[in-house]
Amino acid sequence: MVKNHGPTVKNDKLYEDLRRDGASKEKAARIANAKAAGTLDHRSTQLEDRSKADLLKEAREIGLEGRSRMDKAELVKVIRKG
Repeated sequence: MVKNHGPTVKNDKLYEDLRRDGASKEKAARIANAKAAGTLDHRSTQLEDRSKADLLKEAREIGLEGRSRMDKAELVKVIRKG
């Protein structure tokens, strides 16, 4: 059964799944809220087809750290993971 994590977490099930996979509370909340808001939906089915600027914007929205030092391939990998 999914626990209610209060009004700051918009997708409790995803939050719990991310926490179980080792994400910090802050990162899990950001990703769960971005997914609930629809900002994790990809305009392209292939992340490799998107521009680096678009990938950086998405990484910023979901709170990935160190994104400015990543190349496009690294951004694709961490967005898929996260």
